[in-house]
Amino acid sequence: MKVTVIGAGNVGATCANVIAQKNIVNKVVLLDIKEGVAEGKALDIWETAPVNDYSTRVVGYTNDYSQTKDSEVVVITSGLPRKPGMSRDDLIATNAGIVRMVTENIIKHSPNAKIIVVSNPLDVMTYCAFLTAKVDSRKVFGMAGILDTARYRAFIADALNVSPKDIQGMLLGGHGDTMVPLPRYTTVSGIPVTELLAKDKLDAIIERAKNGGGEIVNLLGTSAWYAPGAAAAQMVEAIVKNENRIFPCCAMLNGEYGFKDIYLGVPVKLGKNGIEQIIELKLDAAEKELLNASAKAVRGVMDVLDKQLATAVK
Repeated sequence: MKVTVIGAGNVGATCANVIAQKNIVNKVVLLDIKEGVAEGKALDIWETAPVNDYSTRVVGYTNDYSQTKDSEVVVITSGLPRKPGMSRDDLIATNAGIVRMVTENIIKHSPNAKIIVVSNPLDVMTYCAFLTAKVDSRKVFGMAGILDTARYRAFIADALNVSPKDIQGMLLGGHGDTMVPLPRYTTVSGIPVTELLAKDKLDAIIERAKNGGGEIVNLLGTSAWYAPGAAAAQMVEAIVKNENRIFPCCAMLNGEYGFKDIYLGVPVKLGKNGIEQIIELKLDAAEKELLNASAKAVRGVMDVLDKQLATAVK
């Protein structure tokens, strides 16, 4: 079984490395447009196999999509990274062109692949890949919620001085500052987090999670990569092992939660066919209001892409 990661930057290389170390596929193909980068990083990763005790072969290629043929899953990380002071919306024109080109080549060589989009702005780039791929929307989805909940859970673990392994959290909505964390669905070893943290402390954690990407950009001068790469790898694992795990992912909604024709973060069951099921949670009035606001923001960015595509056609 083969998995391909497009883009050998920090996120893509981390994703390939984590997948390899999970030892769940025969081959990981790392592809990049810049000469030698994918080859060099893939070789470096492969040379850790004797140390980290795995057999997955990792190989890199420069812009040769024929090497991705018959991939089970393809992860798209290509695109311009976000810089300090740059919003995700600023990236849309450049990254949409990149995602369209990448997706066309993916479908050409692996028409049955499940496509995981990591490129920013996440929600609209997933929509862009779907429009380009022209396949069932259950095969095209985005990595956002797993990363966002990971940050949320990590901050809760810090606040409570407990293992993050015991924390389960769920959130909805767009990736970034319009996400909708759900404290009612957040537990620590089965205990509602609202019984362990005061509201003001939990609200502060939620705000930090919403701005988690920006916090790292301000510290590093570029986007995060360890957590995003690992989050995408976890999605790959759920698919290739047909685990049917429940994850928050950016998925196309067709009536769920009262929305239609929009990519938005919701809990899904992830298995061998991609999104096996979209799970609808019962939301209270406040949660619905936040989700509506998030959907409005995402729809606005999707409209920008639609206008760009319409202009390009003319």
